Amino acid sequence: MTRRGWRLGLVMAWLQRGLWSLALLGLLTPAAASAAVLAEPDERAVREVVEAQLDAFAAGDAERAFSYASASIRAQFGNAATFLAMVRSGYPMVVRPATVSFFQPQADDAADRAEASVQQMVRLRDRDGRLWMATYLLERQPGNGWRISGCVVMADSGKASI
Repeated sequence: MTRRGWRLGLVMAWLQRGLWSLALLGLLTPAAASAAVLAEPDERAVREVVEAQLDAFAAGDAERAFSYASASIRAQFGNAATFLAMVRSGYPMVVRPATVSFFQPQADDAADRAEASVQQMVRLRDRDGRLWMATYLLERQPGNGWRISGCVVMADSGKASI
């Protein structure tokens, strides 16, 4: 790859990450305003999906990590290798975190319907000791249970109470 091509790829990755984060923040705001209690089996299933994807990232298993992505994310990235490359470059703190702490997931008002979505907050500590707060957005997928449809990661002071 040429130097110019490499720079263009880097710029495009950052633009994509920034636009994706802004779009996801727009999606998260209404969901947080109308949060509902999630049934215990769904709460457990949501956490298991996020944990499984984190485990797949740590193992470098692109196919398995990609399998936990929603249909819209799968369509956006097209294949597991492209998806894993984006995660490694844009979200390195989720690839092999030193510690992971889950908060109680928050459901939207449609939690009992097929189009339900859930926010799962996860505090991560990276290998350098920095804290991060990841907000995963999950959607119920027909026939597949919960799948991850987005993630926003922000630096965390460790003082936040959720």
